[in-house]
Amino acid sequence: MNIAVIGTGYVGLVSGVCFSDLGNKVICVDKDQSKIDMLNNMDVPIYEPGLKELIKKNVEKGNLTFTSEISKGVTEADVIIIAVGTPPLPSGEANLSFIEQVAKDIATEMNTYKIVMTKSTVPVGTNEQIQQIISRNTDQPFDVVSVPEFLREGSAVHDTFNPDRIIIGVESKQAEDVIIELHKPLTEKIIVTDIRSAEMIKYASNAFLATKISFINEIANICEKVGADVTKVANGMGLDKRIGSAFLNAGIGYGGSCFPKDTQALIQIAGNEDYEFKLLKSVVQVNNEQRYNIIEKLKQSLGSLSGQTIAIWGLAFKPDTDDVRDAPAKEIIEELNKAGAHIKAYDPIAMENFKSLIEANENIEWCVSAKEATEGSHAVCLLTDWKEFKDLKLLKSVQNGMKQPIFVDGRNVFTKEDIQETGFEYISIGRPSMKGRIPVTVTQ
Repeated sequence: MNIAVIGTGYVGLVSGVCFSDLGNKVICVDKDQSKIDMLNNMDVPIYEPGLKELIKKNVEKGNLTFTSEISKGVTEADVIIIAVGTPPLPSGEANLSFIEQVAKDIATEMNTYKIVMTKSTVPVGTNEQIQQIISRNTDQPFDVVSVPEFLREGSAVHDTFNPDRIIIGVESKQAEDVIIELHKPLTEKIIVTDIRSAEMIKYASNAFLATKISFINEIANICEKVGADVTKVANGMGLDKRIGSAFLNAGIGYGGSCFPKDTQALIQIAGNEDYEFKLLKSVVQVNNEQRYNIIEKLKQSLGSLSGQTIAIWGLAFKPDTDDVRDAPAKEIIEELNKAGAHIKAYDPIAMENFKSLIEANENIEWCVSAKEATEGSHAVCLLTDWKEFKDLKLLKSVQNGMKQPIFVDGRNVFTKEDIQETGFEYISIGRPSMKGRIPVTVTQ
């Protein structure tokens, strides 16, 4: 099948590359010529495990090409995938300007029957708008379908090849048959529904996952007050098949490009229909406040933060990605800076992206390793649970180089048994504080 993918962000690039690996001929289109130049040079503009290797493999096989010319993509394609961004407006609504422009561009270049498949996350009714825009700008036959994505950054390639389900919103039998055939190599769990329901499934899914995260964080906050252990509570809850264990990891809250944007958009979608989504508003409020718990925990241990040196491990919103959009680290570092602390920050992948979020400041020092960040620090805060930060050997190796061995674990990475092998004062989320048994010689 010939496929054009418009937009080479996470969704578009990963989807296009994976479809090419299934034997389809894929053209990925993006107006950003610098991004296209990178891809043609086998360089990837995003960090996603396994993606670069797949790009190289399928370019060499002749299944995958990159261009900034939308005409080439549209005229040669049977299926055109819309995967451009829908960033939030100040109101919380999704900005559909990119969607609308792409729909016009597609219509202008159409030369025969096409199936336009929307993978961008869009409010209910948007695919109908796409259909109207294309109809006004072409006489060629076409169908519009909605196939929302459910990829997780950091495991997007795996998720594409191993989906829990494929949702297809479609009104045409001809388009339905083609899109089912396209996705059959991935899974037999294909759900066909009307377009508006497909659009809503995407928002409802992300809102529910965000709700689970905020719920367990609220439970964690109560656990701290009553002396319970949230990890044990979550384990006991997760064994109930009606609940499940996924997304019950207490911490500093969600971030990234999807959950914050999609929860706000769904609140706005409901508001546009004169319905107040009270539950989801609370979910967002809890999440926004949860990241500041790190600051309070530091104050409880250190008193005033002015003049204190704080090491930050992790800047990306989650491990295995360089995405720093709405990363909790941003607010935490800004608050530490306001309090007069000196920050020593390190992330194995997302450093450069994060620097663009933060105004240059003499109080912020960018380090080349996790160990360098801790040298001379009064405390270290783990904000992103990268694999290297979970290494107990690393933790034990840095304690003697610190002014005070205080470890604030924003992701509950270590166990009580782990900490007993160290000399750290260990503070986590929703669990009693612990102290290690190993004597520590701190720096002066």
